[in-house]
Amino acid sequence: MIDLSPAQSADRITALLAAHESRTLDFKRISGKQNRMYEAVCAFANTDGGLLVIGIGDAKAMKPGDKPPSRLFGIEENPEGFDNFRTELLTRFTPAITRLHWIRVACTLHNGQPGHVVLLRVEKSDQVHSVVGNGTWTRLDASNRELNAAEIADLAYQRGVKSAETLPMPVALNLLESDAWRSYCTTRGLADADLALRLPKLGLAMQGADGLQPLLAAILLFADEPGALLAGQGMRADIRVFHYQGRAVQRGAVPNLLLPPKTISGPVVEQIAKAQAYVLERLAVGLTMEGSGFKTRYRFPERVIKEAITNAVVHRDYRLNRDIHIRIFDDRVEVESPGRLPGSLTPATIDKAGSMPRNSLLARNLREFPAPPNVDAGEGVPMMFAQMAQANLYEPLYREQLDGAVPTLLVTLLNEERPPLWVQVSDWIDRNGPIANGKLREISDLDTLAASKQLRQWVAQGVLVALPAPSRQQASYTKPELAGLLDLTRSLSFLLENENENGEKSL
Repeated sequence: MIDLSPAQSADRITALLAAHESRTLDFKRISGKQNRMYEAVCAFANTDGGLLVIGIGDAKAMKPGDKPPSRLFGIEENPEGFDNFRTELLTRFTPAITRLHWIRVACTLHNGQPGHVVLLRVEKSDQVHSVVGNGTWTRLDASNRELNAAEIADLAYQRGVKSAETLPMPVALNLLESDAWRSYCTTRGLADADLALRLPKLGLAMQGADGLQPLLAAILLFADEPGALLAGQGMRADIRVFHYQGRAVQRGAVPNLLLPPKTISGPVVEQIAKAQAYVLERLAVGLTMEGSGFKTRYRFPERVIKEAITNAVVHRDYRLNRDIHIRIFDDRVEVESPGRLPGSLTPATIDKAGSMPRNSLLARNLREFPAPPNVDAGEGVPMMFAQMAQANLYEPLYREQLDGAVPTLLVTLLNEERPPLWVQVSDWIDRNGPIANGKLREISDLDTLAASKQLRQWVAQGVLVALPAPSRQQASYTKPELAGLLDLTRSLSFLLENENENGEKSL
């Protein structure tokens, strides 16, 4: 348990009392039973992580005329209940939730006595957790919701705990007798290429009520047209490439497409190679920018384009009825694949975290082809960030899009040179949180007007987003991947890391 200094404690209490419950922040008193607290911990772990503040009452319970400090009840309100809560946390969930961090903050309670508020930071988990005897919970905007059986199964697929690649498919084995299968067998040195014999041994088929059935992974790996075979199951497995003129899609009678959309199908090893070749060919051609007469020169490193396409195919959620969409614009390339980031990955951590493959069976067998598109070593995304930096381009932008009928992961590669100032600003935001006009002026030689113009340009490019503010003068900006995180949670997370570096003990 980390104890903050008096100065840190005062700042944190002020910030906590000014904050509102959200997707990543919840307040709970320790009085009475602790069931709601277990539900909150479960919900945070099953969603995006968050901060449970123990010892501060809900602002909605305040009476007219009450001041914010009236919410400070502290863990002293029920010290035995708090001790029980801490002791039982490791046994109240299945599977256990272990990525928990504690901070104790000194304060003056509502009755004028000295006391403590405790902050419990719960990290996003790569599993699906339930409260023993009390259901499975996720977090909404400012409350927790219990899931039904179908929603629990869906969450398991979202998290990558389960994968559609292991589902048996009602497809005849002889439809997998393809050049891809023969190439695979040759590479692996399998003298006997009998599908009925080999697929079960490879973990790519299973016996069902109607006989031996190939798994979805086998269809993706070996069928000549996996998308066509899966259409009857409400699934898709193709890639669609759209090359636009300009910087946006013009939705009118005449679309601004340079060419008809390209559909790429086939076994995944061929599909990846064909998509990579087609996109690189289009990028090599360049494009005359609309209304200017100037030729666009695409500057993306080839390895980055290849990796973005490979990842989209290997890690997509194949149970979702949507193709991968690759869109080429004057100023960027977008690769959009069905599904969310698996495990505990977030857009803010994807460049630092290790590999968390959604479809490990597919990835493991894909590397057994001649000239495999993936080495399955977990270094692909860090390589993309490093290569874009070496090319003086902005880092790849990862965003989860959850508003549509199908959740998707959008990777954007900007075809724009990154100014040296961006490196400073990006690092400052990573270490300190949102940046405002005044801070940008401090770390640059820009005046107020120029700083505002630069911030607006970064927002237009998509590398920054503006946070809600009472006025333009109070506006602040952060990276898109950080916008969904509560600023208070982020600052406390960094504080926790700093304390740990200084040798403090953390539970």
